[in-house]
Amino acid sequence: MGEIVRLQKYIAMCGAASRRHAEQFITSGRVKVDGKLVCELGTKVEIGANRVSLDGKELELEKKKYYIMLNKPYGYISAVKDQFERETVVDLVKEELNANLHPVGRLDYDTEGLILLTNDGDFTYHITHPKHNVGKTYIATLKGGITIKHLAALRRGIKVEDYKTSPAEVDLLDSVPGQSRVQITIHEGKNRQVRKMFESLGYTVTALERIAIGKVEIGNLARGRWRHLTSYEISYLMGR
Repeated sequence: MGEIVRLQKYIAMCGAASRRHAEQFITSGRVKVDGKLVCELGTKVEIGANRVSLDGKELELEKKKYYIMLNKPYGYISAVKDQFERETVVDLVKEELNANLHPVGRLDYDTEGLILLTNDGDFTYHITHPKHNVGKTYIATLKGGITIKHLAALRRGIKVEDYKTSPAEVDLLDSVPGQSRVQITIHEGKNRQVRKMFESLGYTVTALERIAIGKVEIGNLARGRWRHLTSYEISYLMGR
């Protein structure tokens, strides 16, 4: 008898999506088990016994797991495929790696820096789920000089649209006439959050780069290049 797991976990184990996205696939009627449509999240399957398909394509367990760090250039989409046929982060690695990879979370089109790619849905879940509270560190280049008062406000948490941000870790790196550079670590992952935080205080972000996820840093990895994560980095990000 094979291991029995929840359907959304099995989909993640096959590298098709994170558990959270797998739940959306199930409830929207895109998943079948042994040819029958399943829309209940509590459904369990037996590995090796039940056949699971997504959008008509049968899923198979990934034999080899990949954990990739990529230094994303400006102008790339954080997706497997783009509806407007723009270049994606997966395009930067697919010629060298024949694997079904997806980005872990996202970076905006105009944001550069550290993004992770994997075919392990559980890995994605551990990093992206809010309960794991993984910090993301950015360097923001701002038009104009930022005030001490506004740095303090960011450290307390500020109102952005319809939510208040958690306290951020903020340091002024340097300031010259007309420009300042700020390092900021946030623990949420709202859409364009860092840009919106600065914009809500009246600053224009002219460049934004993510340099770390938790303690995993981009280091001297060149823009557009990638490397495999170390076993230590994988274990750290998985919380083991």
